[in-house]
Parts: sequence; C-alpha cells; structure tokens
Amino acid sequence: MAKQLHVEVVSVEEKLWTGEAEMVVARTTEGELGVLPGHAPLLGLLKEPSQVRIKRAGGEQIAYEVSGGFLSVTGEGVTVLAESATPATASNR
Repeated sequence: MAKQLHVEVVSVEEKLWTGEAEMVVARTTEGELGVLPGHAPLLGLLKEPSQVRIKRAGGEQIAYEVSGGFLSVTGEGVTVLAESATPATASNR
C-alpha cells in the first residue's frame, strides 16, 4: 500500500472530516498546491473562496468549499483550518 497522509478538515464550528488520503490539493494565496506524503512542513493562507480536494485510495475524491483559514502541513499530516467549509456538490467541482 502506498504511503498515506492523515488529513483533517476543520471549520470554526466543527470537525468536518478526518481520514487517510493519497493527496490533498488546495488553493492558497500563493497559488494551487498539491500535498503528497513526505511534503515539507508549511503553513499557507487559503484563498477565498476556494476548494480543497482530498484524493483517497481507489480514486475517491472528497471536496470542500472553503472560505478563509489556513492549510497546515506537518510530519503528522495535513490540517485544513477554515473559517467556513461545506461539502462541495458534484456541480461545484
């Protein structure tokens, strides 16, 4: 099995999703960023509004529409700390 990232998506109100993923793609104020296992630690400011996509094993993709907040990459995984986040619908992807 390929290496996985531990990912958490958290809004001000609640933890929306937590699990393992192969890749996370997010748009920061510096541009779009893809995070794979072993990525260097970083803290990025999420672009408003934008979408965070989580690519899981087997091709499943989960997406959240986010507004405000940060993307944190550490040795433990990826955390999306958004001011607001809602699951993206198929038409929004």
